[in-house]
Amino acid sequence: MKKKLLFFIGVIFMVNAYAQPKTTANQDIVLKSNGEEMKGKVTQVSDAEIHFIYSGETAEYILKKSDVLKITHSSGRVETFNQSAQAAETRKNDPVSMTATPADHHNKIAILPFAFLLDRQAGAQEVGIKAQEDTYSFLSKHAAGYTLLDIRTTNAALIKAGVTRDKMIGFTMKEICDILGVEYIIDGTVTQNKGYVTSSTYGNTNTDIKRKSDDKVKVNTSDYSNSNSVQRYDVSVSLGIYMDNNASIYNQTHKAFFTSTDGSYSGPLEYLLKRCPLYRK
Repeated sequence: MKKKLLFFIGVIFMVNAYAQPKTTANQDIVLKSNGEEMKGKVTQVSDAEIHFIYSGETAEYILKKSDVLKITHSSGRVETFNQSAQAAETRKNDPVSMTATPADHHNKIAILPFAFLLDRQAGAQEVGIKAQEDTYSFLSKHAAGYTLLDIRTTNAALIKAGVTRDKMIGFTMKEICDILGVEYIIDGTVTQNKGYVTSSTYGNTNTDIKRKSDDKVKVNTSDYSNSNSVQRYDVSVSLGIYMDNNASIYNQTHKAFFTSTDGSYSGPLEYLLKRCPLYRK
């Protein structure tokens, strides 16, 4: 009788041990951008939503696709949903340790004050800050799904950390990302070089005829002329985008097609922003 009881207990133990991994293997695992894992069954994946039911429950939850990094299906297939998902997984094994978690940085963008070079020499900082503001203004309308750190917050945090433009070369992009708590850094340079000078001259001639009483004619002639010279500029913009693991994902330079008299950089800047990986129509 005792042997039969021990045999029965052993059979129950083996059945439970076999059933447990089978239950786990039949689960879908949803990894959210905040690091949370949800285990259960994915019932539907649409363009914007994911429908999910927890294991052992019947209530269906609807998740925003933008809040989900990936789904590991029970079949073993892995499905990712945004351009940062793979990078987030890569960072787990990155040799450079992070002081903030990927969830703290995820989909956040900071724009650094641009460098400004005039004839290959450092120019006014105000131009670099204006280019920073123009980049923020443009991307705020074309960066759906991302969070842009406002300019004032960015610059205040950089100054407090001692990351001024002249000292920025001493910091890695990962370190700057950690200071600002973002996943992406946009860094740029505006370059203006003096080109040719255009000149124009204009004038006229005035003739004053006076007749005297004795029918003699007196003619007075005067000439007026003026000249004007205008300096023209060759303008180019360089744009770089970096991630919080020091990876460079975009680095391009574009020169204005035509010279200008005001040194405007808006054309090359918008050209590069429309082609960068963070741009959304």
